[in-house]
Amino acid sequence: MIQLDGSVTLKNFQEILFEGKKVNLSDSLLKRVDESFEFLSHFAENKIIYGVNTGFGPMAQYKIDDTDKIRLQYNLIRSHSTGMGEELSPLYVKSGMLARMNTLSLGHSGIHVSAIELMREMMNREIFPVIYNHGGVGASGDLVQLAHLALALIGEGEVHYKGVKKPTREVFETERLNPLKIYMREGLALMNGTSIMSGIGIINLIYAEKLFQWSINCSCLINEIMGAYDDHLSETLNATKKHSGQQKVAEMMRGFISESKLTRKREDHLYNGNNQESIFKDKLQEYYSIRCVPQILGPIYECIENGKKILIEEVNSANDNPIVDIKSQNVYHGGNFHGDYVAFEMDKLRIAITKLSMLQERQLNYLLNPSLNEMLPAFVNLGKLGLNFGMQGAQFTATSTTAENQMLSNPMYIHSIPNNKDNQDIVSMGTNAACLTKKVIDNSFEVISIQLLTLIQAIDYLDCFEKLSPKGQEIYHKIRKIVPNFKEDIILSPLLSKIKDFIKEQKL
Repeated sequence: MIQLDGSVTLKNFQEILFEGKKVNLSDSLLKRVDESFEFLSHFAENKIIYGVNTGFGPMAQYKIDDTDKIRLQYNLIRSHSTGMGEELSPLYVKSGMLARMNTLSLGHSGIHVSAIELMREMMNREIFPVIYNHGGVGASGDLVQLAHLALALIGEGEVHYKGVKKPTREVFETERLNPLKIYMREGLALMNGTSIMSGIGIINLIYAEKLFQWSINCSCLINEIMGAYDDHLSETLNATKKHSGQQKVAEMMRGFISESKLTRKREDHLYNGNNQESIFKDKLQEYYSIRCVPQILGPIYECIENGKKILIEEVNSANDNPIVDIKSQNVYHGGNFHGDYVAFEMDKLRIAITKLSMLQERQLNYLLNPSLNEMLPAFVNLGKLGLNFGMQGAQFTATSTTAENQMLSNPMYIHSIPNNKDNQDIVSMGTNAACLTKKVIDNSFEVISIQLLTLIQAIDYLDCFEKLSPKGQEIYHKIRKIVPNFKEDIILSPLLSKIKDFIKEQKL
């Protein structure tokens, strides 16, 4: 059980989403939310407060009668439950719910404590609202996606429960849960924020970190089996470039290959004074996809680290409107719901992961093309050339998937389209950015799965397992448990899918 007090960490997200830990709410959190609600209830008397006694968006000019204030909130939820497209999987919905519950628990929303308690119960009982990819423009937050969350809380719409999509009403009856009662502004507070884009974004970052680590692993393995010179990873060389990401990648790679018997020292081969050739058979420097990994993966590492910082700041922020502040005894109207921070980080992450997939695709091509590596048979074919095909077919998948990533890496952050009667005249498209990044990350796991299997096949062809670093040997054994050595052509799709699932699930 993880007890939340209004501050959630990336580790909390990992434990709740991937380790199945339950959520509890501290007494101080519940007290803070209750005090915020009580303050707003009294403060709103005889005052005009957006979303409490006015319409929404461009309709805010219309004052709402006291007799219609509760109906207003229900109307908002139902009218904006307009999502379409693919449904978000429960994992991503749960992440969004955790993000929304946390931001509402900060005591700046004036929401009734029962809304937070019901979200907690739904998460702990694995009841996840049906939420769709399409709908939010990410400016007044994830209005449409969060409307579907609010819809489930009031006992309407559909939820995923025990692997089945069911009407919320039926599931609440089964679990003996009461639908949320609207008191004042629960509809607007639930919907007006960045929690779905942030929830998706945090999972994107968790998976991106895994992709980065597997990219390091693959890059180290190809350095090993190709017998690369190791000075491009040296501390001295990389310290002359001041970027911390580059230095970190080089350090990680040095640690990986430190006990390898395959990588070479330049001083042993080229600095010993014994080279008499006028034309060198061996390349003096490796191709960029092998030699420049620290320079390529360094900025990607820094992008992931900065994204983690920004996204955790976002989910620990009040991101609805208006903002209730008990300390100053006031209510402030503004635009904390704007998703630009998340949108920008997701665009940067999508570009970074696309570049990562391009690096892995180029390393894969190097392995598959004997004219480049001059060590391996075409397509790392361990069978009979001409009769068998090795990894030839898999390269098509890796190439086409990488090309899709390149197309998807165009930024959403600058694709603002005014809408909502031009009230929302510049928007973030943060939810779209997060969903596209999710797709690019999933694609990249496919590319790395193909590269991993190719590397393992190459190790068998070169019969160099005993000379691999201990970490290289460990990876070899893990992949060989999934796919045994093959010479005759086999159907690779299900096996590559198993590798993909394995590397996504592996703990770092």
